Amino acid sequence: MMKIAIASDLSGFPLKKAIASYLQERGDVELIDFGIESEDAPKPYVEQAPKVAEAIQRGDADKGILICGTGQGMAIVANKHKGIYAAVVTDIFSAERSKIINNANIITMGGWITAPFLGQQIVEAWLSVQFTQKMEFKKDFLTKAFGTVQEIELRHFRDDKN
Repeated sequence: MMKIAIASDLSGFPLKKAIASYLQERGDVELIDFGIESEDAPKPYVEQAPKVAEAIQRGDADKGILICGTGQGMAIVANKHKGIYAAVVTDIFSAERSKIINNANIITMGGWITAPFLGQQIVEAWLSVQFTQKMEFKKDFLTKAFGTVQEIELRHFRDDKN
């Protein structure tokens, strides 16, 4: 069972509801929903993104989905956490490639940009592939590139803080 953490701010709430519903219907996902729970209880992206990033760091979740107005703010905040590789995705191809090429463990989307049905397809595409899949001819390059990203990360996260 795949554990997926999800969160949104007010701008991403309608899309989050649609994606959460889709994930719950799949049957192979344990969903960890960090809210928001309603439009009457909004929380900003700077509070929501760390919840998903830290759940992945702790091992409580395998992957994460963050949704704000554009996806940009959530990605910026999530990527401030060690071991988090968040990518803004706006279409099926970029979602798939974010995993295949960049090994993204979080995708971020924009509720102002992405329709609910497309958001569900984006999530499906991202979940259906593995790192380097469909690009086996570049597996060594992609693996080495990801290792270099992790080395850069280690230089910039010098202490034990997340």
